[in-house]
Amino acid sequence: MMSTLRILFLLAFVFRTSFSFSQSYQIGLLKYSGGGDWYANLETSLPNLIKFCNANIKTNINPEQAIVEVGSTEIFNYPFIHMTGHGNVVFSNQEAENLRKYLMAGGFLHVSDNYGMDKFVRTELKKVFPELELVELPYSHPIYHQAYNFDKGLPKVHEHENKAPQGFGLIYQGRLVCFYDAECDLGDGWESYEIHKDSPETHEKALRMGANIISYAFMNFQK
Repeated sequence: MMSTLRILFLLAFVFRTSFSFSQSYQIGLLKYSGGGDWYANLETSLPNLIKFCNANIKTNINPEQAIVEVGSTEIFNYPFIHMTGHGNVVFSNQEAENLRKYLMAGGFLHVSDNYGMDKFVRTELKKVFPELELVELPYSHPIYHQAYNFDKGLPKVHEHENKAPQGFGLIYQGRLVCFYDAECDLGDGWESYEIHKDSPETHEKALRMGANIISYAFMNFQK
């Protein structure tokens, strides 16, 4: 039986050398403990983003989102994981270690604060990478300049505390492994009109920024 380290090296190789936009793959929604509503945007958010990406940046993502638990080995099947919610987040030590291995091996985590999870998710991400700090990414960062240019950073989707939206990252050995949007609510912005009744312009901006995140994450697997 192969060692865990050997499996991780193989995963890293697959993630970073085998990806192409024409390849079919699936992305996942992260299920976590603590009482927070990980399922807050379950029905239309990621499905709408997937549909947008397949139509506009020519990805070939499975239209059906996966649901994956933090501590499961199944997480390694998905190159991109999305996490959202309004409340408490708790990672066990095993879950934090599993997520760390996933990100070190080439996986990518996008966290979207749906309003109320900020103080909790920051603590739990510290369990995953105790040695790293969330840093605010400059507007010049490539994640804002993929298929679509966002010269002023993240679009503002919902008011929250009525502060400017901010994009933070965890950077491991020079690679952005986690992107966190705060005071923005991209996940809500991806949802269908009847959920939040966002304007078509707001919906479009949110989808375009989401497509940038997908594009950035996948293209950087090859490096």
